[in-house]
Amino acid sequence: MPVAGQWIAKAKQLLERFAATQNSALDQAAKICAESIANDGLVYLFGTGHSRMAVEEMFPRYASYPGFHPLVELSTTFHTQVIGSNGQRQAMFIERVEGLGEIILRNFFFHSKDAFIVVSASGVTANSIEIAMGARKRGLPVIALTSVAQSMASAPLHSSGTRLLDHADIVIDLCTPPGDALVPIDGLPWPIGPASTVTGIAAINEIKVRTAELLAARGAMPPVLVGVPLVDPEESARLFDAAYDEHARRLAGRLHPSRHPPGEPYALQNAADMRVATRDDS
Repeated sequence: MPVAGQWIAKAKQLLERFAATQNSALDQAAKICAESIANDGLVYLFGTGHSRMAVEEMFPRYASYPGFHPLVELSTTFHTQVIGSNGQRQAMFIERVEGLGEIILRNFFFHSKDAFIVVSASGVTANSIEIAMGARKRGLPVIALTSVAQSMASAPLHSSGTRLLDHADIVIDLCTPPGDALVPIDGLPWPIGPASTVTGIAAINEIKVRTAELLAARGAMPPVLVGVPLVDPEESARLFDAAYDEHARRLAGRLHPSRHPPGEPYALQNAADMRVATRDDS
């Protein structure tokens, strides 16, 4: 049977199913993000492997805005050489190493209004699970983008026996099938053509635009990255600088505790003491 056009047709069906079933979860996710950003928080995004594409789609990107901070570890995502140095084998090994998630989180002093979006199509990657676990231990809400069918069909890999969806306040189902492939090919025992990136990117942009609507209604919209020809080059450059300056302002106190605003709640970084505390620099 000819396969020309089948992947596009099935991807359209997948998007329609996603839109029909995930609207409520997307609304809830947008409310969490808007509440965070409007209160000077940051929404952190994390994903390994190809899930990094959804993370990078959120920000920085034209038609996007600050308030979202991508966490992309090159050791788990930079595998364009496939084999050899920085190859896929190493990346897949590292993303399964337990304990790395907490090491990543230890770099930040989290604001009590921060939130997390964690992307993992399989839902069983150790790094992603531990990022979600660590965020919730710090009292921060977690939004998971994952394929529920794929996750439940996969044996848990983390020693806790849990999946990403077990550590999320909101689960957005990417609606992709186990194996993440859409098109059967005559003569091949397995289907071809993955699809989780399609609904992953759709989820990110739905959250982005719904969050923007809520922020605009509150008068709390950050500067937007606007490209030419929507505005002239000078205005585009001004908006670019404004957006990046705003992102830097939000991030500064989270990387350097001495610059954390006096009296502002933040999550302690000690793994044994992850309650929300108050810093008093006065």
